Amino acid sequence: MKNYTLSFGEITILESNLAEVVVNEGVVMNEQKVEEYHSFLLNHLEAPFKLLVNTKNSYSYSFNAQKTIGNLKEIQAIAVVVYSIRSLMSIQTLMDIGIRNTKTINVFQDRDEAINWLYSLNGSQTL
Repeated sequence: MKNYTLSFGEITILESNLAEVVVNEGVVMNEQKVEEYHSFLLNHLEAPFKLLVNTKNSYSYSFNAQKTIGNLKEIQAIAVVVYSIRSLMSIQTLMDIGIRNTKTINVFQDRDEAINWLYSLNGSQTL
């Protein structure tokens, strides 16, 4: 595992094609931050890749960021870990607006379940 600090939060590479994303408390994800995020994923992961989005902090998205955040064709799947109703509602909005191109997305309340689901997509080992 290798951790990277970006302007909006931290990304941990769990496998060559799997990363965990944690956005910092209070961040507003805008178009520039989404561009930084996408560039990082494309330069550090092997496509197609899977993402674990950990919503342990409270943050928001600009409307334009909402429209583009999940639109990389290299994203195979996204598992989102939510800890509150607010996080769940935010993710549902993103799914409606900006994560249309992702093949598979699932929401979990437990991080280990989310990771195990991502590993199961390729028949890989679970935790």
